[in-house]
Amino acid sequence: MALGGVAHRCAMAAAVFFAMEAAFAQPADPYAAPRAALIAELREQSRADAGTATRIDPAVLRILARVPRHEYVPASERRDAYENRPLGIGYGQTISQPYIVALMTTLAQPRAGQAVLEIGTGSGYQAAVLAETGAKVHTIEIVAPLATQAAQRLRRYPNVTTRTADGYYGWKEHAPFDAIVVTAAASSIPPPLVEQLKPGGRMVIPVGSSFFTQTLLLVEKDERARVRTRQILPVRFVPLTGGP
Repeated sequence: MALGGVAHRCAMAAAVFFAMEAAFAQPADPYAAPRAALIAELREQSRADAGTATRIDPAVLRILARVPRHEYVPASERRDAYENRPLGIGYGQTISQPYIVALMTTLAQPRAGQAVLEIGTGSGYQAAVLAETGAKVHTIEIVAPLATQAAQRLRRYPNVTTRTADGYYGWKEHAPFDAIVVTAAASSIPPPLVEQLKPGGRMVIPVGSSFFTQTLLLVEKDERARVRTRQILPVRFVPLTGGP
């Protein structure tokens, strides 16, 4: 057989192989570019906030880069999933602005193996971000349909436990917690949550009237169970429902 014929057949075989490979290749991720743009925006903001309480941990940004926010919003909102703003998820609730999710996670400082309580599961996005740290996340949602939807989304995380209940009272069965993240605004800091915070633990919570801008607080309990609060920045959250 002529060498030219062998070369021709090899070329044809290679062409068929690459054509088949292309046919079975995964389609391009339509959210890759907007997700990258969001992370770049947050990274730039973090650089500007260097040395302040609002600087985002680079490790948290890496988590946001791999958690698919578009899977935690309704189909009608997916086009805007990587905009740096809150989005409606139904029942008068929202998925928080990515910057705020990143900041609250940074402030809570969750670590692998630690117990973390989240009040207000919503769509499940904040719980997913917390779970990516390796912490054991216990998350409570008072709106039953949202709790059901979030539980379905969060099944991929074996370190997340969900519950439909009034988050004002925490989750005593799993207390104490190394960190507590509250994703709805309380008129004041709920005493049950302070009680369930472990000495040395941190709670991040928006506090204030639902009709005005609230304040994001960092609540720290020292090893002698003394509590100190620090104001971080003005925020707007949906109100925390339930409680006395």
